Amino acid sequence: MRRRALLALPLVAALPGVQAQTRAPVRLALVEGLSGSFANAGEAVFRNLLWAVERVNARGGVKLPGGARPLELVRFDSKGNTEEALGLLRSAVEQGIGFVFQGNSSATAAAIVDALDKHNTREPGKRALFLNYSAVDPVLTNERCSFWHFRFDAHADMRLAALTDVLRDDRAVKKLYLIGQDYSFGQHVNRKAREMLAAKRPDLEIVGDELHPMGRVKDFIPYAAKIKASGAQAVLTGNWGNDLTLLVRALREVGSDARLYTFYGNALGAPAAIGEAGIGAVLAVAEWHPNLGGKASDDFYAAFRRRFSEPKDDYVHARMQVMVEMLAAAIERAGSTEAAAVARALEGARYDGATLGGLHQATMRADDHQLQQPLVVSVMDRAGAPGVPFDIEGSGFGFRTLRRLDAPAVAQAHQCRMVRPD
Repeated sequence: MRRRALLALPLVAALPGVQAQTRAPVRLALVEGLSGSFANAGEAVFRNLLWAVERVNARGGVKLPGGARPLELVRFDSKGNTEEALGLLRSAVEQGIGFVFQGNSSATAAAIVDALDKHNTREPGKRALFLNYSAVDPVLTNERCSFWHFRFDAHADMRLAALTDVLRDDRAVKKLYLIGQDYSFGQHVNRKAREMLAAKRPDLEIVGDELHPMGRVKDFIPYAAKIKASGAQAVLTGNWGNDLTLLVRALREVGSDARLYTFYGNALGAPAAIGEAGIGAVLAVAEWHPNLGGKASDDFYAAFRRRFSEPKDDYVHARMQVMVEMLAAAIERAGSTEAAAVARALEGARYDGATLGGLHQATMRADDHQLQQPLVVSVMDRAGAPGVPFDIEGSGFGFRTLRRLDAPAVAQAHQCRMVRPD
């Protein structure tokens, strides 16, 4: 395992009331693509989790019998490769790390779920939990649900429910183009979008339904040209990372004026790539965004920007903070770091937002381990416009709230048949 990149971050020193040299840290493994095509997305995740860990440690770490223990985040670079991620997962659990974070790629997440199911059965003394912050293929909390997996992001159907509600009311759109990455998540988004829109907008014409290789397309001009030629007034995509940024840049270059209904169009270079053409035309869905409004939201965002002041680092997720906060609380309720005990403490757990100033409230549904939380659909606008006090990544553009949906409005039925350990 020496060939695999491993970096332990020094997050355990100088904690008030904690003797770091005698109280071993609770180690958290981040298995993510930190180099390669989606390195920018992986590093954005790392910054969010680092900040969440620092916030827990600043108040003394997690309180356990025998004294408080700090959290320690450990980086494992999978280079965006599933086989590499599985090797790093083995390395992490062999080192006794009991909590594994991953999210960028539902295909990798599914492989981790399968691997942990087998490992935890085979090695009950070294069991681990998988905490998922962005792998949103619904199958992971449906047919392939696992006691050892918890998802803290809204899955694809929840996000689509919000986007298609807005699209239902966008009567100017008569023709829609679907485009996505050719793997489990992208395939599901295109298929489910058709199903939801058939019910909500039977008059809407789907003029394109296309999948492209994930992380390998460097020139999206041919795709953008087809979208423009189709006459589509809107594009719906689940693309993320560079696959989204390059797509929107190509659409701008070919002169397409189609509205973009996206999962992730509000960061990682997309606003700057779109520019003026995105005003009123680019929509994104998330659990939170910087211009949500209110003191708790503004304070939360200001604190993140103080910690990471470079414009390129301006990508913050409330759900990743919630994930670490809920994990820390579950460890304290369990009075243990043993995986099964912490999993049981997470089931049905409610986050009241107290540690984030009341910013976000959510509940971990026990039946399928899918977090239930509000979602917000926002639309791109010029910074300084009403409802847009903050821009994104220094681009001069931000997003304003178009619609907020409470958790019950986006909740989805599940097909999970949870198998719990004795």
